[in-house]
Amino acid sequence: MKILLIAYDNDSYIHWPPQGLMYLASALQGHKVTIYSQDVYHWPEEHLTDYLDRNDFDVVGLGFVGGYYQYAKALKISRAVRAAKRKVHYILGGHGPSPEPEYFLGKMEADAVVCGEGERAVHDVLTHSGIAKGHQIADIDSIPFPAWNLFPMDYYTLMREPHIRNNERCFPVITARGCPFKCNFCYRMDTGVRLRSAESIVEEVQKLKADYGVSYIAFNDELLMTSEARTYELCEAFMDLGIRWNCMGRLNFAKPGLIEIMKRAGCVFINYGIECLDDQCLKNMNKNLTVRQITEGIEATLAAGVSPGFNIIFGNIGENERTLQAGVDFLLKYDDHSQLRTIRPVTPYPGSPLYYHAIEKGLLGGVADFYENKHKNSDLPAVNFTDLPDAELNECLYGANAELLENYHNHKFLEQREQLRDLYFNNDTSFRGLRQT
Repeated sequence: MKILLIAYDNDSYIHWPPQGLMYLASALQGHKVTIYSQDVYHWPEEHLTDYLDRNDFDVVGLGFVGGYYQYAKALKISRAVRAAKRKVHYILGGHGPSPEPEYFLGKMEADAVVCGEGERAVHDVLTHSGIAKGHQIADIDSIPFPAWNLFPMDYYTLMREPHIRNNERCFPVITARGCPFKCNFCYRMDTGVRLRSAESIVEEVQKLKADYGVSYIAFNDELLMTSEARTYELCEAFMDLGIRWNCMGRLNFAKPGLIEIMKRAGCVFINYGIECLDDQCLKNMNKNLTVRQITEGIEATLAAGVSPGFNIIFGNIGENERTLQAGVDFLLKYDDHSQLRTIRPVTPYPGSPLYYHAIEKGLLGGVADFYENKHKNSDLPAVNFTDLPDAELNECLYGANAELLENYHNHKFLEQREQLRDLYFNNDTSFRGLRQT
């Protein structure tokens, strides 16, 4: 069969590589797979309609996550597919449509929706319509490596990550699927965590180094640090790879000894899910984390010379102005300014426990209400779970982020002024200009 997979334009300068499509393309070996790189060329949807008219495809596939922008983009792409003169079998997949497949089948005039993992389930819908539920693949080492050769790797390896050097190429790798934790705002559809072997991960990294010159790896699992023992195992495997890397971390595992070995193995940045600086609210989120663990983990990370990423959200059950200010104060105290960090409102994405809580409490009317009425922007509250009036909630978020923004830019101003001082008064010949990247 002739299959077209669409990498949609997310309006970014450099897009995150569409790893889901890369895995899917690899799983479709035996078919003729073509990639439509709208993300690289920023083609309008009319271009896709014309492309389908000029080429003969049996199947068109689109995968996307559950965001306001992605939903609107998927609608436009779906209309473009259906406007083509050549009729194709149109399949949707990804976290976006998976929790509410019936709605997306009708709304986007799709023939089929693949729910969950698609590498095997997609074969069930290549010629059939309806909903295919992807069963979790237990042995994820059995999944072929992504089909990098079908994608514009020279473009994707230009992605920038914290503390990456200008001469480094970067690419993401997944070391596991799933997560052992169950936060109430998470819209992950699978259960538990399935780990790849260290040998398989090392082999993939070596291929990326040899074939594409990659020397910086963004390990973008939901959580690389699933346990202390697992993290030690991976670090031992990475010691001789000669790479620098970042990952998603867990602060209750962020002990001094572990962070130090992560640094020795090449880790330069750990992105942490903090969410809130209030013990009761953390319990409400089912975060399985305490403020003490958060504080000690961040301090251990900084002490080891590794940069931490701070993810803080606001507006979950039980939060108020005090919990928001606690998040701001924490960022001001510990942020090393490696990234511009702001605080976003919590969003009850379809499939998450918080989504069903919102429906139960009458705060949300379901998937159509979420996408058509409530979720218009990731920085605006979709549902207000606090006791604050909506206008006051927005005012609080404005005040918090204005304070964080001012602090970040003040720091950058002082940092760059010091660079100028070293240039002109200390003859710093290493100066290469005041650059954004």
